[in-house]
Amino acid sequence: MAAAAQPVEVRDARGRVVRLAQPPQRIVSLLPSLTESVCELGQCHRLVGVDRYSNWPEAVRQLPVVGGGLDPQIEAIVALRPDVVLLAVSSRASDRLEALGITVVTLEPKTHADVRTVLGTLSDLLGVPRAQGADRLWRVIDASVQAAAQSLPERARKARVYFEVSRGPYAAGEGSFIGETLQRLGVRNVVPAALGPFPRLNPEFVVRADPDLILVGNRSMQSMLMYPGWQTMRAVREQRICAFGPQESDVLVRPGPRMAEAARIMARCIADKAP
Repeated sequence: MAAAAQPVEVRDARGRVVRLAQPPQRIVSLLPSLTESVCELGQCHRLVGVDRYSNWPEAVRQLPVVGGGLDPQIEAIVALRPDVVLLAVSSRASDRLEALGITVVTLEPKTHADVRTVLGTLSDLLGVPRAQGADRLWRVIDASVQAAAQSLPERARKARVYFEVSRGPYAAGEGSFIGETLQRLGVRNVVPAALGPFPRLNPEFVVRADPDLILVGNRSMQSMLMYPGWQTMRAVREQRICAFGPQESDVLVRPGPRMAEAARIMARCIADKAP
C-alpha cells in the first residue's frame, strides 16, 4: 500500500504538532512496540534503524542497531539520515536529536486506548489511510482479545492473578495495558490501580495477596522461588505458575499490535493453571 506523497501533520504524546512535507521514508524506531506497529501497518521497509530490543518481525533483525531508548547512539542515528525518529516520552534522546535538526515523534502506549491512539497517529504519519491501517488493525486486536476471553472455562473466571513483568518484583497493576487485558479476560488482578501501572513491590505484598495464579513475563528467566517467603504461597506449592520464555515475554510486555497474541497466551495459562 503506497503512501500518498502529501504533507502530514500529527500531534505526538508531548502535545506537539509535527509537520512533514510528505510521509517519512527513512524511520528510526527506539521502542519495540513502535517498531512492531510500523511493520504491522505494512511499512517495515521504511525502517532504517532500531533500538537493541526491537526483534520482531524477523525483517527488523537485519537493521542497524542504535542503542536503546535510554542510551541511544546519537551519532549512529544521525548517520542514518532519518526523516523521523520514533521514541518514548521517557527517552533522553529527543532534545538532543531535535537540536541536531532531526524530526522526533514521541509516542507512549501505556493503555489499550493509548495503543489505539498510537496506531492512528502512526497511520497518519505514514500516510496510510486509517480505514486500511490503524482502524483495521485495532478491530483485529479488539476482536482477538474478546475471543481469548470467551475461550476461558467458567472455573477460571474470577481467578485472582499476579503478573510479574520483570525481576524486582515489578508487577503489572490494574491500570496497565496488561492489567486491562487481564480484566477483559475476566480474572482479578491482585495489584490495585492505586499502586501505579508497573509498581515495584515488596515480595511480602504478593505473599499477603495470596494469588490463585502467578504469571511471570521474565526475560532473564531467573528462578521464581528466590523471593523470600514465596514458598509458603499456595500458587507456588501447587505449581500454579506460568513462567514465560523470552519470546513469549516480549509479546506479553509490549503494548502494540501483538496484544491479541498476548491475550491468547495469558488465556491459555489461566485455563491450564487456574484452580
